[in-house]
Order: sequence, then C-alpha cells, then structure tokens
Amino acid sequence: MRLRQILILGCALTLGACGFQLRGNASLPFESLYIEGGQDIAVDLQRAIRPTTTKIMDKATEAQAVLQILNESREKRILTLSSAGRVNEFRLLYRVNFKIIDRAGRELLSPQQVELRRDITFNDSQTLAKESEEALLYRDMQTDAVQQIFRRMSAIRATP
Repeated sequence: MRLRQILILGCALTLGACGFQLRGNASLPFESLYIEGGQDIAVDLQRAIRPTTTKIMDKATEAQAVLQILNESREKRILTLSSAGRVNEFRLLYRVNFKIIDRAGRELLSPQQVELRRDITFNDSQTLAKESEEALLYRDMQTDAVQQIFRRMSAIRATP
C-alpha cells in the first residue's frame, strides 16, 4: 500500500516537473464571425466559438470575418468482402471544405479540406445496431472536424 502511494506521488511529481499544463481556452484572431453554409456542422461550430471572445453575427456585413462552409459530404465505401461476397467492413468518410474571408472579401484562409475516416465492421444480423453505430461515428467525425476547423482558425494571423 505504501509503495503504491509513493509511485503515484512520483508520477505526479514527474508530470509537474516536465512542464505539462492544460491547453486552456483558445481564442480566434477576429472579434466577430459569420458562418455561411453548412448544415449540421454550422451549429457545432457556433457552439465551439461561443465560449471565446469572438461574437457570432447574424449578417455577413456585420462580421469581421466570414467562415464559408463550401461543401460537407458523407461517403460510405465497401472496405472488405467475405468469401461469400458479403460486406465485412465499410469505410466511412466525412469531408468538409471551407475558407475564411474578411469583410473586404480577401481570403484570410484559403480553401481547406478536413477529411476524416472511420472503419466499421458489418454483420447482416445486426443491421439496426450497425446503423446506430454508423450514425455515432459520423457524429464523432463531425465533432473532430469542428475541432480541426477551430484550430486552423486560431492559427490565422490577424492583419490590420
């Protein structure tokens, strides 16, 4: 028991000594943003931006920058087949193309693509469960895409 406490204390001290610290709140380089296009991802982007100091605007003309969701797509491909010719695995793809422009129409971030992939096994006898799993995976990929877009927006250097 005493050895366990010493090991835990040693690990905690090692982590503290290495300079580890939580990332904290990210910030965006513009004061206001308008999100144009996108269906489901626009709502998630608004949720991700709300805790920051950047305000989400209702009109593009009021915003300092405009995030344009150019394309959002989901795709399902057959990955493997069984010897009987039945599907064993699918590959799910989720793509989002976007760019950011300022009020004057200049590109702050050229067109970018976020592409995410997940592989899912398939079984004919579990069709409903696999459909639910597929929906969950797409939702997870959308959340990951929002985080990647947010990080790319955070890396933009504001110009006067």
